[in-house]
Amino acid sequence: MHTRITRWLLLAALVLPATLLHAARPTAPDVSGPASLAGQLLIASPDLRQPEFEHAVILVAKHTREGAFGIVINRPGTTHAIVDMLEAFGADAAGVEGEIAVFNGGPVDPGVGFVLHSAEYQIADTLDIDGRVALTVAPDVLRDIGLGKGPRKSLAALGYAGWAAAQLEDELARGVWTTMPEDPALVFDYDRAGLWDDARARQKTGR
Repeated sequence: MHTRITRWLLLAALVLPATLLHAARPTAPDVSGPASLAGQLLIASPDLRQPEFEHAVILVAKHTREGAFGIVINRPGTTHAIVDMLEAFGADAAGVEGEIAVFNGGPVDPGVGFVLHSAEYQIADTLDIDGRVALTVAPDVLRDIGLGKGPRKSLAALGYAGWAAAQLEDELARGVWTTMPEDPALVFDYDRAGLWDDARARQKTGR
């Protein structure tokens, strides 16, 4: 039996503040600053012992000279019935079936909810990260998933990882993270328990 999510929790979890949503929308390339890492995976250094990021793999969703944010993709949390989530939100749950695992997406704003998904699915507030993976924060995507007409692949998460201006660049220079292009199979399909090890192995072999 699934734990029913309370209305206040779902409201906090699934409503993205307008300011963050607009900040996430695509903008013109920042030619004066560093190349964007949007669409890259950040692989935590073996020496990183901060609990929130130890052995973390993060998909960078947005990166400009003002800062960056991404979603941790290897911290699975609790599984919930989609109908419970929609009913708690007050949204239409008619005909909805199935359940979804909600990941711990990062330590910043853990009450904010996101759905990473394959990029063939697009609605008004979708951020297309790199043409293969996108991000949506509206409850409509959950309803579509429960109706069998959502994205082919998806990963729901609460919270995110965020960096101020130049902070991510500094951490990369100090070896806190290494990077590799995202692979949808790693984002959505690969065993979460082995994701960090496999991503590091792919870096070494250049696959």
